[in-house]
Amino acid sequence: MKGLALLALAASLCPVVAVAADVNLDDMRKAIDKYKDVQVALADGYITPDNHCVSAANSGLPAELGAMGIHYIHPALLEITGTDPRVDGKGTYTDWMKPSVLIYEPQADGSLELVAVENLVFQAAWDAAGKTEQLVLNGRAWDHMADDPATAGDEAHGFTPHYDQHVWLYRANPMGDLMPFNPAVTCEHAEHKM
Repeated sequence: MKGLALLALAASLCPVVAVAADVNLDDMRKAIDKYKDVQVALADGYITPDNHCVSAANSGLPAELGAMGIHYIHPALLEITGTDPRVDGKGTYTDWMKPSVLIYEPQADGSLELVAVENLVFQAAWDAAGKTEQLVLNGRAWDHMADDPATAGDEAHGFTPHYDQHVWLYRANPMGDLMPFNPAVTCEHAEHKM
């Protein structure tokens, strides 16, 4: 639970000004239900750059935090500018009715189950746009993700420094609907684990 304590500390040090959004999760769910079918997501422009399933353990965090799953990103919404050595972009997109990332959990039968959504804003793009306010969803500050050179973990999950917020719309999360990892999600059936 050390990771949770660090998240709480980071949130307490954030600036007071915020870009706050209060979003009804039932409305969000209705707008996103069509993406339960991954083929609909693919037809609408979502892709998975590497098909890796993100778990806390493989990110250098305590295994009991669980996993996220496989991220399907929308390159146009994120305004991706490159992927080598890390995914980078100019995106500052924050619309929750069509989030920039869909997250699926691999199932034993090879299918994918939509478990969560995410929006991601690249830190450099946010700063370049002159935005100084803190991103907040339903009272929770978005997470700031950047690799720590002192660890072997991939804390930013293959991306340049960014802010992101997860919403567990389709899988109950005992830690809360807006936390990054979910102990009720697993990468056990994934071909590629990260």
